[in-house]
Amino acid sequence: MFKVNEGVVDRIIRGVLSIGLIVGGILSSGVLQIVLIAIGAILGITAITGFCGLYALLGINTCSTKNK
Repeated sequence: MFKVNEGVVDRIIRGVLSIGLIVGGILSSGVLQIVLIAIGAILGITAITGFCGLYALLGINTCSTKNK
């Protein structure tokens, strides 16, 4: 499907940020709630899959050659 382009550290950071943003969104209200949860969900999905579409467009790859 998609080629993994995120390294382990990148994925861990995205996962932690994802949890924080989703919790922040749950504790917020209105438009801010929707924005925080949406960004958190996107970061969570990219952390789980290891693929970032923006990285692919920009030609960035933080994945070590061992994990490709």
